[in-house]
Amino acid sequence: MCGCIFALLAAFTPRLAMFLMWIFDVSNYQAAISSFWIGLLGFIFLPYTAVFYVLAHNPEMGLSPLGIAFVGLGVLLDISSLAGGGASGRRRYRR
Repeated sequence: MCGCIFALLAAFTPRLAMFLMWIFDVSNYQAAISSFWIGLLGFIFLPYTAVFYVLAHNPEMGLSPLGIAFVGLGVLLDISSLAGGGASGRRRYRR
């Protein structure tokens, strides 16, 4: 039940989900993202990719092929959210 609620939270607000992972699961978060700057850049520019990377990262093995596909899905979501925001901004100012 809690995993489903977190998945919905990550789908709608990935930055809040990333912040909650940082607060409540510090060891897994720090194992996946070793540098503060990488985490901050992921938080600002690629939130879906960063969340999916933290969820898919295994501290002992790294990323499995399924984990790489999961991170790739995050990249696609980030690109689509950026492209959709740009398209709606252009429509708003076109008259």
